[in-house]
Amino acid sequence: MKKTISLILCLVFCFACFAPSALAADKVLKVATNVAFPPYEYYEDEKVVGIDVDIVQAICDKLGYEMELSDMEFGSIITAVAAGKVDVGFGAITITEERAKSVNFTTSYSTGIQSIIVKEDSPITGVEDLEAKGIKIGVQQDTTGDIYATDQFGEDHMARFNKGADAVQALITGKVNCVIIDNSPAETFVAQNKGLKILPTAYAEEAYGFELNKNATELYDEFNGALEELLKDGTVQKIIDKYISAD
Repeated sequence: MKKTISLILCLVFCFACFAPSALAADKVLKVATNVAFPPYEYYEDEKVVGIDVDIVQAICDKLGYEMELSDMEFGSIITAVAAGKVDVGFGAITITEERAKSVNFTTSYSTGIQSIIVKEDSPITGVEDLEAKGIKIGVQQDTTGDIYATDQFGEDHMARFNKGADAVQALITGKVNCVIIDNSPAETFVAQNKGLKILPTAYAEEAYGFELNKNATELYDEFNGALEELLKDGTVQKIIDKYISAD
């Protein structure tokens, strides 16, 4: 009987050594973004890549999580996080007081500016020109470019699109007079489309953060702690440099 018990215990021990951890199998981090914002998140050969994706993957690797990513409209991300449908939201999301009422933001991992894209022969040379009657400003809906421009210039000047690329296409076809969007994707769009340029004066400066549910305090501490370690050891900067040239 003792030999039988010993054999059973040995088999259990051996199985425990080689079987996958149930905890590891269930440790999935559900994240959401809008995969249309290069170089922060975009599709490359049907794979989602970009600055935000690489940073979150590095955090998952550090904490032992598997990342499960959902692609949704930008304006739905904060709603999904606040409702607990996903754990983390990202997409070069600017930290604002209004958004912080619904979600908790991590330490800022990157900064950016809102830029103005126009056609090369455009009479628009500065922000003040956007106040003129009849000017239409293209923006990605629910972004800070949308929020800031609406507050400053009013609804009559606004033309909203689900994707930044759609706003740029509207500029190319003459449906809008300019596009206000984050500078990094602005540079990508201008590089991809001849005849466009970025005005030299920034429209606004801002800081980006990841969004987490206000009730997920334990996950927040864990996620933000890992992010701060990756900021400190230079991993985040290496990821940013991979996608954005120092020039």
